[in-house]
Amino acid sequence: MELISKKLFAKPERKIKIMQFGEGNFLRAFVEWIIQDLNDKGAISANVAVVQPMPFGRVKDLEKQDGLYTLRLEGIDNGKNVKKSQVIDVIGDCIDPFTEYEKFLKYGESEDLQVIISNTTEAGIAVDPTDTDFTKCPKSFPGKLLALLKRRYDRFKGDMSRGLAIIPCELIDDNGDELYRCLTELAKINKMDEKFIKWMQTANHFTSTLVDRIVPGYPRNEIEDIQKETGYIDNNVVKGEIFHLWVLKKEPVVQKYLPADKTGLNVIFADDIHPYKQRKVKILNGSHTALVPVAYLCGIDTVGESMNDKTVSKYVHDFVFDEVNPTINLPQDQMTAFANSVIERYKNPYIRHELMSIALNSTTKFKTRLLPTLLDYVKIKKALPKHLLFSFAAIIEFHKGKRGNEDIALSDDPAYLAKWKQLWAEFDGDYEKLAKAVLAWKEAWDIDMNTIHPEIAKTVAKYLKDIETKGMRGAVEDFVNG
Repeated sequence: MELISKKLFAKPERKIKIMQFGEGNFLRAFVEWIIQDLNDKGAISANVAVVQPMPFGRVKDLEKQDGLYTLRLEGIDNGKNVKKSQVIDVIGDCIDPFTEYEKFLKYGESEDLQVIISNTTEAGIAVDPTDTDFTKCPKSFPGKLLALLKRRYDRFKGDMSRGLAIIPCELIDDNGDELYRCLTELAKINKMDEKFIKWMQTANHFTSTLVDRIVPGYPRNEIEDIQKETGYIDNNVVKGEIFHLWVLKKEPVVQKYLPADKTGLNVIFADDIHPYKQRKVKILNGSHTALVPVAYLCGIDTVGESMNDKTVSKYVHDFVFDEVNPTINLPQDQMTAFANSVIERYKNPYIRHELMSIALNSTTKFKTRLLPTLLDYVKIKKALPKHLLFSFAAIIEFHKGKRGNEDIALSDDPAYLAKWKQLWAEFDGDYEKLAKAVLAWKEAWDIDMNTIHPEIAKTVAKYLKDIETKGMRGAVEDFVNG
């Protein structure tokens, strides 16, 4: 078999209009796939220059394949199991700025360049105050981008029409605003010309985003079968799920250069992306956190197995639709569609998602993923969300550290684990006393949760007693069918 290359696949000639910081699995399975779709449907004609953000990476491997690679999408689509492979051909150039710094900067002079996209991990959007020597490649992503923008400003003499659409995809809140802030701070640290700073802030168009697609990455255990199926060698195959969502804050220049909402993809330009972020955290992440202790203590090990269990599946479904959806301010049809897509994703037979991997740092995850729903539900409904509190009782039981005769490998902040151990060591058979003590744990929750509702401790105590006396399987079956 031959290595995938232009010899095997005709590669269209397109101008490089997009620069992408990051060559990892997510960008190749998500952003470049969207750019491919836009090209294929004639919405744009643009190739991508991929910039390796760290001294180590895969640009050389991509170059050996002429920038071509295979995307493998697997999952459930409209109720049907789907597996499909697609060659992505939008990478027009690969750059290692640590060894090709001038080549990188020359793109700042390009009349074709329109868009900057990044995914440099959550830690990538941060100010490195030591990035002060721009005669060599800066260490940080903001430093590299600042150097590129300064070259562009100088080349076009501050022409306001030469600004770029800047679209970060890092998983932090308000990522566009945060990148803008970092660039401004770094420019001031370097005592750059105020006219340049003003141009950087006003001529360029920063857009905050939310991205969502599970990308397992290189399918190491399946690669031989994939190569037999495709008939070529590809060392950069990337695997992703069928589901995708990209929400971008409305910005006319971005919508002009990257009209990704016009070709039938699940891409939304919104006046405010915060409700969508809330939706993802509350439904996707929140239902994961609610599911784990219930399913795991039922003897289940993965998300997929949980969704094949009639009782646990109904528990998760009712939690999402009855208790989470009412707390999010988005149109009901959008909420229903997203919630259904989450349930469908959980059933994906091609992704093995271990419950214990989700259980990592579950104390903090309750605070960030489930406590906001609890507070909002009580405020809106003037009642308690019973599925959520059953899960909270299950979290308490989970931190007892036993599944039958098996020790649970609890993984959390050592101080939290010590507190859980203390709470159970002091348990004297009074479930309401234990519930009140856990609810009052301000170091974990930032508030005394006993104050949320007068019946909250009694409710948690009842569920905890049921779990202890009936076992999780009996307790959740009675809960779901009661």
